[in-house]
Amino acid sequence: MKIKEKTSRVVLKTVVAILIAVYVLFPFFLVVINSCKTTNDITANPIGLNGVSISNLITNLSDVINNTHFMFWSAFGCSVIITVLSLVLLALLGAMAAWVICRNKTKWSVVIYFTFIASMIIPFQVVMLPLISTFRDVGKFIGISMLQSIPGIIFAYLGFGGAMTVFILNGFIKGIPMELEEAASIDGCSPEQTFFIVILPLLKPVITTVTILNGMWIWNDYLLPSMMLGQNGVVKTLPVAVQAFVGSYVKQWNLILAAALLAIVPILILFFIAQKQIMEGMIEGAVKG
Repeated sequence: MKIKEKTSRVVLKTVVAILIAVYVLFPFFLVVINSCKTTNDITANPIGLNGVSISNLITNLSDVINNTHFMFWSAFGCSVIITVLSLVLLALLGAMAAWVICRNKTKWSVVIYFTFIASMIIPFQVVMLPLISTFRDVGKFIGISMLQSIPGIIFAYLGFGGAMTVFILNGFIKGIPMELEEAASIDGCSPEQTFFIVILPLLKPVITTVTILNGMWIWNDYLLPSMMLGQNGVVKTLPVAVQAFVGSYVKQWNLILAAALLAIVPILILFFIAQKQIMEGMIEGAVKG
């Protein structure tokens, strides 16, 4: 009886997992198959496989990439620049902040740490209007435009992504023995040398995890770029460009879905390549934290 109960539980869990996977993947499946159709085929049967062909996919992708309204390469370049620079700065500055907060057991370090934690629970909708007005005023004060510019949105991502980065890295650093830093200090290393030579290499697994998680968020983010960059400016990320493209081609669903596929595929490839590192970093962070 116990073996039968165990088997039935395994079967039930497997069925539930399959249903959840189908539910999650079905929208992506629709995007893929409809990117391989013409508009008439999509209108006639958006769920069916009638009309699906590689030639349609190549034609749709080519039309989207060469379309002057979409400006794929410009939007792709902006997304790459914003994502890469944001991730590099988040990883470096977040690791520095987490290390200092973790190793300096003072009242102020505790206050700063819990300030980071508290900022994680504040919804973006609460701060989005003050954020725009503040960035506008700061830009006027320093003489540099903080809106509709790449440096401005990178600075915003540092603020919104810094809390989670510090939180995860801080838990990992707690598991690093202090003896390593004491030995480095005895050997004549300054605090800066200790961080870059001893601590930073040890943070590689968890930094990889944090970088990928932040990368998926920044690459796919629509709300913050649409507010800070606008839909009519020169600087556009891929999600904003796709939304503007939808407004121009409401009836051409094959082109709209092909544009959405172009925006999804790069970060999807990155996730599949680095999913092992994500799990390893999360497990090590949980154990050491």
